[in-house]
Amino acid sequence: MGASVLSDLGTEILIPVCAVIGIAFSLLQWVLVSKVKLSPGRDPGSPRNNGAGGKNDCADYLIEEEEGLNDHNVVLKCAEIQSAISEGATSFLFTEYQYVGIFMVAFAILIFVFLGSVEGFSTKSQPCTYDQSKFCKPALATAAFSTISFLLGAVTSVVSGFLGMKIATYANARTTLEARKGVGKAFITAFRSGAVMGFLLAANGLLVLYIAINLFKIYYGDDWGGLFEAITGYGLGGSSMALFGRVGGGIYTKAADVGADLVGKVERNIPEDDPRNPAVIADNVGDNVGDIAGMGSDLFGSYAESSCAALVVASISSFGINHEFTPMLYPLIISSVGIIVCLITTLFATDFFEIKAVKEIEPSLKRQLIISTVLMTIGIGVVSWVALPSSFTIFNFGDQKVVKNWQLFLCVAVGLWAGLIIGFVTEYYTSNAYSPVQDVADSCRTGAATNVIFGLALGYKSCIIPIFAIAVSIFVSFSFAAMYGIAVAALGMLSTIASGLAIDAYGPISDNAGGIAEMAGMSHRIRERTDALDAAGNTTAAIGKGFAIGSAALVSLALFGAFVSRAAISTVDVLTPKVFIGLLVGAMLPYWFSAMTMKSVGSAALKMVEEVRRQFNTIPGLMEGTAKPDYATCVKISTDASIKEMIPPGALVMLTPLVVGIFFGVETLSGVLAGSLVSGVQIAISASNTGGAWDNAKKYIEAGASEHAKTLGPKGSDPHKAAVIGDTIGDPLKDTSGPSLNILIKLMAVESLVFAPFFATHGGLLFKIF
Repeated sequence: MGASVLSDLGTEILIPVCAVIGIAFSLLQWVLVSKVKLSPGRDPGSPRNNGAGGKNDCADYLIEEEEGLNDHNVVLKCAEIQSAISEGATSFLFTEYQYVGIFMVAFAILIFVFLGSVEGFSTKSQPCTYDQSKFCKPALATAAFSTISFLLGAVTSVVSGFLGMKIATYANARTTLEARKGVGKAFITAFRSGAVMGFLLAANGLLVLYIAINLFKIYYGDDWGGLFEAITGYGLGGSSMALFGRVGGGIYTKAADVGADLVGKVERNIPEDDPRNPAVIADNVGDNVGDIAGMGSDLFGSYAESSCAALVVASISSFGINHEFTPMLYPLIISSVGIIVCLITTLFATDFFEIKAVKEIEPSLKRQLIISTVLMTIGIGVVSWVALPSSFTIFNFGDQKVVKNWQLFLCVAVGLWAGLIIGFVTEYYTSNAYSPVQDVADSCRTGAATNVIFGLALGYKSCIIPIFAIAVSIFVSFSFAAMYGIAVAALGMLSTIASGLAIDAYGPISDNAGGIAEMAGMSHRIRERTDALDAAGNTTAAIGKGFAIGSAALVSLALFGAFVSRAAISTVDVLTPKVFIGLLVGAMLPYWFSAMTMKSVGSAALKMVEEVRRQFNTIPGLMEGTAKPDYATCVKISTDASIKEMIPPGALVMLTPLVVGIFFGVETLSGVLAGSLVSGVQIAISASNTGGAWDNAKKYIEAGASEHAKTLGPKGSDPHKAAVIGDTIGDPLKDTSGPSLNILIKLMAVESLVFAPFFATHGGLLFKIF
């Protein structure tokens, strides 16, 4: 079968070095962003005091387009608003993490008890699951190490989300200040800030997983099957935290956003992010806790699960059986090379090309996707050649399938390119540069009802090509390398996660920058620049969600295959009543989950609308701008509602595999997983794209950049009000329910895999009784 070109020592050096380079690069970006100062100098009248860290500290350089605004006051105002947003976001996350921490400890205990009880908490070696002639470590060891890896994944996920939020709130006002120099400077600041999060998350996730594997190996020794089975807890921990982060953050941000829009824009006819609106601080806080912290945890969970799924299958293939260390860690080597590729790609946005006009923003972001995909294809080819033997075997439901290294290269590459296709299809359906969104905007002529009809139709239609792309990826990768092929295809889709996250995080940072510009009373031209940054970010955020959903589908299928193998199910026969009832229930779960999250946003938004109306009606001088609104009450409404409302959807997802596995057994659970995967992917794509299209249709009318758009505007016109209503309906779809669904399908699959030994031994109580 041959040996890999890359030595084991080379692998042990390559992976941590790439991770450290990723962390160092993110810190460098942070330093560059921090050069934009948020505090004026000692002497406000001094020509050297500009408050924004220009190269020569020249005040004229910063305020040349500020139309007479006093620079000292503007900087102070921006710093004050940024501080309020940062405090609100930090306070919410700490409150959320207190509740999530309790769950984390309780679930860790549950993992240990359930897995430990498989062999009656015995400390004796047991026959190996896949080779009864050999003895492996006791089930109690798997329980202990699975619990540790679960906690590691959970903590890494929480830290990833929190660090992302901190850099976003650190950078939003700095982006606003840089917008006074020009759109290019603002773009670089926002993008570098997003890159800090992207590289920190990718590098930390890789480094923690690599260290955990090496530490676990000290105990497990030659029992690689047991080692990597225990490592699956890492993915479970990551996705568990991501679920609560996405749902809680999504409810928070959309309650504030809907409340601010319905009263401020529709009823009071005041601009978005107007400081008179009591919900604006809560809205800007929500962008960070939902779109930054929640999204970071979500994509970290996808990365962790795809890595774990690939490692589990590889451990029972020739890599694990023959103890080939370098081929075994092929998934981690792909991620390592991905960090270097994304580093080079980032320089194209920040150093090699300079943005000089608004129209160049979106092409620059799209160029990131294309360049990273092309470079990563070359990187995958090199990795597949040096890290894999020319021929090897992959576990395929009880058999060993012979695979060539070029076939595995194609598996990863097909996932990578499918991700790019999904990204561009998503852009076509959500960017107002193309006809689908323009048609939705045009439908606003006849009111909100036709806007809603057109938006829903767009969302349903946008599922077609992504589903075909996912289907082709599955067919090609499974044909070449069975379930391992699907797992590495998902990893291929996520291999450029650092660039993807940088683009994704750029959007909310730009959104906040625009809000701060409005609240600080900056000129209309500055707001136009931040709006242009935000509009491009809104489309790229939709692209990021497309990537997340596509990778979730592949990851879930790979985890499903690993679960079926671990639970010793020979075939999943849909004609069997046990499986078919599982399929029906599983297909229903995404609808149940979406209903809960949508209603939660609605309930929270109802309280927000009432509070904003109350303040406008009872605070004298608020509408005139002579009185200050009570921002703190609105922040508290969003915080309390999101913490309270995130628990039921979270419990539904976490408890379903346990209840089904214990009472109905592994066959019914396999049906539930298949059903939730099939329906969840469709709803997630549709919801995300519908919401994105409604949002950009509103921005299309507001910008008035074309003759067609001017006929629908201006702000405050009937078509604009209809577009705002569509946007408020789409907000919970694209930022709460849609993104949370991909966590639902991944989390149920990885949880089933972790508990598979318990379900296989003690599950199906009802069928045993009757």
